[in-house]
Amino acid sequence: MNRNQHKPMFVTFLINILLLQLLNLTNASPSPPITALYAFGDSTVDSGNNNYIPTLFQSNHPPYGKSFPSKLSTGRFSDGKLATDFIVSSLGLKPTLPAYLNPSVKPVDLLTGVSFASAGGGLDDRTAKSSLTITMDKQWSYFEEALGKMKSLVGDSETNRVIKNAVFVISAGTNDMIFNVYDHVLGSLISVSDYQDSLLTKVEVFVQRLYEAGARRITIAGLPPIGCLPVQVTLTSINTPRIFHHRICTEHQNDDSRVYNQKLQKLIYGLSQRFRGSKVLYLDIYSPLIDMIKHPRKYGLEETLRGCCGTGLLEAGPLCQPLSRTCDDVSKYLFFDSVHPSQTAYSVIASFALQKLFPLL
Repeated sequence: MNRNQHKPMFVTFLINILLLQLLNLTNASPSPPITALYAFGDSTVDSGNNNYIPTLFQSNHPPYGKSFPSKLSTGRFSDGKLATDFIVSSLGLKPTLPAYLNPSVKPVDLLTGVSFASAGGGLDDRTAKSSLTITMDKQWSYFEEALGKMKSLVGDSETNRVIKNAVFVISAGTNDMIFNVYDHVLGSLISVSDYQDSLLTKVEVFVQRLYEAGARRITIAGLPPIGCLPVQVTLTSINTPRIFHHRICTEHQNDDSRVYNQKLQKLIYGLSQRFRGSKVLYLDIYSPLIDMIKHPRKYGLEETLRGCCGTGLLEAGPLCQPLSRTCDDVSKYLFFDSVHPSQTAYSVIASFALQKLFPLL
């Protein structure tokens, strides 16, 4: 199918989504203050849960965290804060969003939010199982466990109020596409479109669970321009010798991300119709990232297709080590390692979300 055939459908559904959101804003009374933020998904929102499980997908060592307060390597896959950290700080909830498995997290901390996410995981539980990380099902179990702790502390009524007015963030899917389609030996046997649809079914089921648990403010992140991740740029250049010394994004992977995001927005529109009294919104991370890639100077960036750690071509997680050299000024890099954005990039993503999305919550 011609990819351009998706565009009229996308425009129609985008208009419907915007009209629905405007209608909600017009007819609804002012929303109660946001009480907490709970994150599920992969490394983009994992504050360090992987520190407490046996997996190679860890970043609790230098040079990770070199821009974090006190230069702590917290287990975040970046040089500093994640977008969720900036968001909870801007909302006045807490300075940063802690990892649920961190032993220092007390029951009272759960009332303003935690991250249940796990780097290396995905919407497809097979992704997390292959990387020995925390599946979405297990993340859900941890959430249920947290609910029990909150109810023991403040009672059912107050816990229900917190959950009803909290923001829930689901950010996953990139690892699914990379591990199971693009960089998998069996990838050529998998229909990209069918696999996307299976991931979206898992999103739908997870949102249903959240709604039944009392969540009413749910945001779902789309895919980034996967073809512009430094590791994907590198792998494409290796497989295409004529462009080895000329780093460019893998456009067909970016096309796939855009199609997935269009499908996701269609799904979200349907969920918004089905779950009355709730707000289910699309969190666009593709647009701010691609804008930083195309217009780096606008953001004070100089390098957008290499990571700051090591060569910037392949290093991430266990390959980005204390002895790895790093760039002189990470604030000028879009990516810290070959997969994960820098604190500078996450700050831009957070600002974009706070301006475009959170007023609708």
